[in-house]
Amino acid sequence: MKWRIAEVNRFTRGWTAYFALADTPSAFENLDGWLRRRLRQVRWKEWKKPHTKRRNLIAVGIPYDQAYSWAYSRLGYWRVARSWILSRSLTNAYWREQGLLGFGEPYRRLRDATRTAGCGPACPVVWEGPG
Repeated sequence: MKWRIAEVNRFTRGWTAYFALADTPSAFENLDGWLRRRLRQVRWKEWKKPHTKRRNLIAVGIPYDQAYSWAYSRLGYWRVARSWILSRSLTNAYWREQGLLGFGEPYRRLRDATRTAGCGPACPVVWEGPG
């Protein structure tokens, strides 16, 4: 998973740098949500067997009975990735600990770096040249 997150970070930094001029933070937030859901799906697939899923859910703080029912769920990976059980166990803080930057953080950094200091477009320009 470390390698996968490193590759995702490399991709998102480049993609965000390319589209940083667009003033659309909501699009980057939506992409962030999709990316975390996709990574939750991958993590759920990595756990493979139901007893491994149950053990890992209990390890992150989910009660035994809920972990058991979700571990033996017949729902598909993508649907389980959107469930409250994985959203609660594999939180945003968990992904930050794993090293995921996502789209939002690089976008905020680039947007703040490219903003101009000064008075902005409201200042009048006074021409002091010949003429």
